[in-house]
Amino acid sequence: MNFSLTFFLTKQNPSHKLHSLNFLFTLFPKSFMTTPTSEHEDDECICSDTNDLSLLEQPLSSKNSPSCTLSKDLYIERAWAHWKKLGQPKFIVAPMVDNSELPFRMLCRKYGAQAAYTPMLHSRLFLENEKQRNMEFTTCKEDRPLFVQFCANDPDILLEAAKLVEQHCDYVDINLGCPQRIARRGNYGAFLMDNLPVVRSLVQSLADNLHVPVSCKIRIFPDMQDTIKYARMLEDAGCSLLAVHGRTRDEKDGKKFRADWNAIKDVKAALRIPVLANGNIRHMDDVLSCLEETGVDGVLSAEPLLENPALFAGFRTAEWVDKEEEGIEGDLLDQADLLVEYLKLCERYPVPWRMIRCHVHKLLGDWFKIHPEVREDLNKQSKLTFEFLYDIVKRLRELGTRIPLYAKSSHAAFSPKGFTNQAVHEF
Repeated sequence: MNFSLTFFLTKQNPSHKLHSLNFLFTLFPKSFMTTPTSEHEDDECICSDTNDLSLLEQPLSSKNSPSCTLSKDLYIERAWAHWKKLGQPKFIVAPMVDNSELPFRMLCRKYGAQAAYTPMLHSRLFLENEKQRNMEFTTCKEDRPLFVQFCANDPDILLEAAKLVEQHCDYVDINLGCPQRIARRGNYGAFLMDNLPVVRSLVQSLADNLHVPVSCKIRIFPDMQDTIKYARMLEDAGCSLLAVHGRTRDEKDGKKFRADWNAIKDVKAALRIPVLANGNIRHMDDVLSCLEETGVDGVLSAEPLLENPALFAGFRTAEWVDKEEEGIEGDLLDQADLLVEYLKLCERYPVPWRMIRCHVHKLLGDWFKIHPEVREDLNKQSKLTFEFLYDIVKRLRELGTRIPLYAKSSHAAFSPKGFTNQAVHEF
């Protein structure tokens, strides 16, 4: 069975006992930015004693000026109601071009990720090319909460593309942070920081017309006050959740430039909507430190997840094992185990082979350093097969290669058999 472009609506989690506004919000999932209709009068009476109906009766539009207190307050409340309905996920797979596709998202979810972004989708190409839509955007009923990310510079094109996915995700996200040359040539991503009126129009177009909220992912300006003004402009335009990468547009090398958590902390303090942090998330100690130091509502990890999809379950690669602290091998879990699980997910949820090839190199990079001849055999293959990739793992095993993942005794160690000690996910 081909699972490409197979969509299912997410099920309401009955364990989430929200307050009156949250409950009312769940009754109107197609009216995130609109007022209730008369057909729900009986349901409105359920919450009639909360004094929230006066807010719900106000017309909502992100085009209202910030001085329209009632509309702004209701917009903020609904932004939080939606986030709470999703369970307020803290551990999130960041958007990665060609790398955060469905099988990889599902692998990360198995090992502790609580939400995920799709790879960045080009809004115009996505809208114009049905074949690309079928190959680049796949999901399934377990793939929630889900952010679908687009790059764009035209509000009308972005809106039409977003309408194709809004029923199959929890946020439509605008990429305002890509710093690569291709983004400069295409005039999108972080290069829209030079044209804030266009950014505002992109956000407003989605906020005014979609049935799901809009989120944005940004980089910071060199000047902190410019960053705060930028973030507040996005909030005023209708952004319901903001992810902040704590590096500037020119700081492309994550290993050379540390993300500025203080800048993220300042953005969080300046906004009223949920804020996520991105940058310097290499293992669970970083996750916990970032949450504590910045006060954000969740963290994103990107590159470190490619080498260690079990990061959010408390595992770490040998590079990050503190020699002064006792590390334990987590029930003999290693990257080859994770690769086999990933390949099985790819057989179930087909994706382009270029994505699979990339994950093989990322997961087995350290193994290939020991046996470069195996990597050379992989590189010689113009066409890959699952049989060949499974055989690579078998060959490495037979050569006696094993590079384990480690878990600190104070963290959760999750293996294919389940958690091996107390979960780290409790806050």
